Amino acid sequence: MNLTFKDNKTNADFRIIDGNEEFDRLFFTRDRKDKLLTIAWNRGSAQKIMIDEAEYDFPANSILPLMVNQTFRFENAKDIVAWQFNRDFYCIIDHDKEVSCVGFIFYGSSQMMFIQLDEKEQDKITSLLQIFEDEFETTDTIQGEMLRLLLVRLIITITRLAKQQYIAPENEDDTKFNLYREYNIMVEQNYRTHHDVQFYAAALNKSPKTLANVFALYGKKTPLQIIQERVITEAKRLMYYTDKSMKEIAAETGFEDTSHFSRFFKKQTSTTPTEFKNTIKK
Repeated sequence: MNLTFKDNKTNADFRIIDGNEEFDRLFFTRDRKDKLLTIAWNRGSAQKIMIDEAEYDFPANSILPLMVNQTFRFENAKDIVAWQFNRDFYCIIDHDKEVSCVGFIFYGSSQMMFIQLDEKEQDKITSLLQIFEDEFETTDTIQGEMLRLLLVRLIITITRLAKQQYIAPENEDDTKFNLYREYNIMVEQNYRTHHDVQFYAAALNKSPKTLANVFALYGKKTPLQIIQERVITEAKRLMYYTDKSMKEIAAETGFEDTSHFSRFFKKQTSTTPTEFKNTIKK
């Protein structure tokens, strides 16, 4: 089942995919024009998912938020229900006060966030999916707004579950959590030009030490590691999915010369960009 809502005037695009064996996403080629965030729900048994050519375990009855620029494919796509939407349909950054998900389940750290659903939560999401499907049968002037309201409800639900599962109760401090989220989204917006924590600390009116202390509460990665991993992720994507030269990739990830990029890449991955590219070819 594929359900699609599109508004040609606003370019709003919202989709639900359910049980489609061919469902995947190839961002750098076929799907580049569609800037879609994805919420994927594995309703079947545990399976594998490939995200940017890295393999992960996708547990049964769990939800995974996926970014616009991620390429992914499933071991058993027929067991996947997915909600996809672009920023013209619903911009999570502009409406962050509503959903509080930016810099956490979306535009967060490089960690894949598999959000588990117990039986009660599965029933809730199943019921919500049915309401979505019912709304698609009502083609009137407020259909888009109704679908947006349902999407907000879905995002709030999974964000709450993610906080319960990924944040210890003693660390539920809104001020610190919001700083953590703000840093993550700033890195996503600026990693191509700024690789130093000091830039982000200054922009947030905080010291690097304060950022380090906050990140210690919400994971094992430091603020610097968040920047470095984002740069490496993008570099690998460009090597996997494009024909860009090393000079072009270095420039796109914020390095003035190829040698500097090569040293950085080897330090982070223990292999040179050329060796990595040759591994892809093999």
